[in-house]
Amino acid sequence: MTRFLSAFFANRTARPFGVLVLIVVVLGIADDGHDRVLTMSTAYNVLQQFATIGPVALALGLSMMVGEFDLSVGGILSLAGCVAVITGSSSPVAGLLLAAAVGAFCGLAQGTIMTWLNLSSIGVTLGGLLTFGGLSYFLTGNTTIGYDRLDVALGVNAPLLGIFSIRSLTAIVLFLVATLVVSWTRFGRDLLAVGSDRRAATIVGIRVSRILIAVFVISGLLTAIGGGLLSYGLAAASPTALADTLVPGAAAAILGGVSLSGGKGRPIGIAGGVLVLSMLRSGLTAIGVPPFAHWIVTAAVLFAVAILDSEELSRRVYSFCRAVGRRSDVHPPNGSSILFRQRADH
Repeated sequence: MTRFLSAFFANRTARPFGVLVLIVVVLGIADDGHDRVLTMSTAYNVLQQFATIGPVALALGLSMMVGEFDLSVGGILSLAGCVAVITGSSSPVAGLLLAAAVGAFCGLAQGTIMTWLNLSSIGVTLGGLLTFGGLSYFLTGNTTIGYDRLDVALGVNAPLLGIFSIRSLTAIVLFLVATLVVSWTRFGRDLLAVGSDRRAATIVGIRVSRILIAVFVISGLLTAIGGGLLSYGLAAASPTALADTLVPGAAAAILGGVSLSGGKGRPIGIAGGVLVLSMLRSGLTAIGVPPFAHWIVTAAVLFAVAILDSEELSRRVYSFCRAVGRRSDVHPPNGSSILFRQRADH
């Protein structure tokens, strides 16, 4: 039991999936036999939420893993959605590729400025958030622009195998690729090394500036793909409609085990955090909980996970379990210590 609890507290990647199972069980009990939570419809809604929050959470998580924070994802999401809708009427694929290129360029510009001038990512990406948001207003004329390809809008959200869609499958593929890159490539090892100790990474020959720039390019690319597909699915582009994804994305990354100090977390854990947040939203909606309560419940789960990340708490729980284990060895429960000593005498 001691080893299990210690492993549970320490394993940031597996923990969000344990929390996810617990949430499903609690929501199933709260449903009280009405069959509103454990349904194909809820699973589809969860994965649609995953498709919306996932790319942003992955982008934020990767920047947090190198010890930075990309605030500009909200602006890039809106800008990419506007570019995709405006240019994707004749060819949705071309519009999405152009949006992805714009997102990558935004990340490249920010990463280059940050590394060359040795600036904080918070200040640079906050400026990026405002700049890219302003460009979205400029492109749309501060209005909502409709997307006339309703066949594309319906297609990217159409159910596949009952619970998937093109949007959700795309998000899943992005997470799988990110997991492979971080876990099995030199770039992934260098990324984690830079986040763990930037000075030591420089000493061993890792080109820290290149890693940081590459992470911000990837962050912009991931966000832009998610924003383009989301705007296609909404059949509209708006400079404000997608701006509220920054907080859920950050919350999902933290739920997934990513540390703000850098060097910790994995893409698969971030995926688990996104699923936790998506299940909370969809499940609470299914059982009729008011929308304002969603944030309260999400905050409670986030606080709980943040407390579990405390190294001091982990140490104390481990010490307590070991102490309990020693006492039970010396004094077995239910008065059996006397019987144990009698048998030892014989």
